[in-house]
Amino acid sequence: MPARAHILFPLFLLFFGISFCLFPLQSARADAPRAAYIIELNGDTINPVTAEYIAASIDKAHKENAVCLIIKLDTPGGLLDSTRLIVKKMLTSPVPVVVYIAPSGSHAGSAGVFITYASHVAAMAPSTNIGAAHPVQMGGEKPGKKSSEWGELRELIKELKGDQKVTPADKKDSAKNDKTAKEEIVPDEDPMGSKILQDTTAFIRAIATKKKRNAEWAVESVTKSLSITDQEALAKGVVEIVAVDEQNLLEQLDGRTVEVAGKIVTLQTKGALIEHIAMDARQQFFNVLANPSIAYILMVLGFYGLLYEITHPGFGVPGVLGGIFMVLAFYSMQTLPTNYAGLALLIFGLVLLITEAFTPAFGLLALGGVVCLALGSMLLFESADPIMRVSKAAVLATSLTTAGITLFLLRSVLRAHRSKVLGGKEGLIGAVGTAETPLAPRRPGQVFVHGETWNAQSDEEINKGEEVVVLEILGLTLKVKQK
Repeated sequence: MPARAHILFPLFLLFFGISFCLFPLQSARADAPRAAYIIELNGDTINPVTAEYIAASIDKAHKENAVCLIIKLDTPGGLLDSTRLIVKKMLTSPVPVVVYIAPSGSHAGSAGVFITYASHVAAMAPSTNIGAAHPVQMGGEKPGKKSSEWGELRELIKELKGDQKVTPADKKDSAKNDKTAKEEIVPDEDPMGSKILQDTTAFIRAIATKKKRNAEWAVESVTKSLSITDQEALAKGVVEIVAVDEQNLLEQLDGRTVEVAGKIVTLQTKGALIEHIAMDARQQFFNVLANPSIAYILMVLGFYGLLYEITHPGFGVPGVLGGIFMVLAFYSMQTLPTNYAGLALLIFGLVLLITEAFTPAFGLLALGGVVCLALGSMLLFESADPIMRVSKAAVLATSLTTAGITLFLLRSVLRAHRSKVLGGKEGLIGAVGTAETPLAPRRPGQVFVHGETWNAQSDEEINKGEEVVVLEILGLTLKVKQK
């Protein structure tokens, strides 16, 4: 027994020492301030890439036990289906999500309004604005075609309404909002467009009611594209905070209670560390491709590369680059509201230009190709929102460049047709040479033309050394006359 106690006693002391050292470390780690994660959309549109970025950031903030996730928002708007995904993720987020429209001069337009309304706490920086939430379609598709997006949107609206406990006051406000919405939704000549507008209006009203924000203004932002400043938004109950910077925002957030995943949570942001989450390289790359003008330019460059490869086979590099550009362009079009009539016009215009290159029609096919290219460019992306269309500058530059290249090539072709042939037998007609022997009507001789000696005949007498002009080629004999 003494020997066993002699062995166990040092082990007990070692275990006690290690526990004593680790306990303060664990306590210090538990007492350490939690982090507030911040992501930024700085002028980015709301598209599938930004939706993925926000969703992944929410998951990361929850996994790493962040006190909250702050979305620093400056967006002109974007696609409704991407907005729906973001809103759904925010409404079911296990971590508080704060939308902060900043820095000064920023704007949360279109889809930005939905995202702001879906947040647990909404904030704005001074000299910012929010509004103009008119819906934008995705992929040029209409409800009921190849997609159940609008059905899913209605299901989400039902979920939002089903989660709410309706009080008599809420019923009164809801009836008022419904009446206001019906008065403000102007009948559209396009029944499908009116249907989309009504669904979108119901969507924003359901979010506003769930988050206890101004539903009346939310409806007007959709139906009338209204926009308000930070102070007006604070007064109307659209946002809860106006903060000058991130630190000021954290100070004002501290102590606020919000409902997160069905639980009441008190935000403890005082002294919280700020950690920024940036897009990874892949997200940054594909986010650039989500720009309609970039997608359009990639497609045109891809066409130029393939056209050069077709007309100058064997080089390889232009064809490979053209193929890559085309693939990237078609990927971008999958994430954008593409109008397939515009795409068809573009392709038809490019086919006309290729046909002109192989079968010159003296500009008729090329002119038709340039016209189709310009019309297709303007119709390529079907959206009421200018940010989701190809910029007029890009269309004008591309059309003028294509027209200039086409005119240059046509001018070269016409000049080649009109110019005199200098090589081969055709090049001998009209050529001037010298008689090497005397020539007579019944006495053939020889002439020196184009560095060669030819047998020649003439209907007139020509002395040796005199200059002659070639009139005709008769087999291997030239018919000439005196110059």
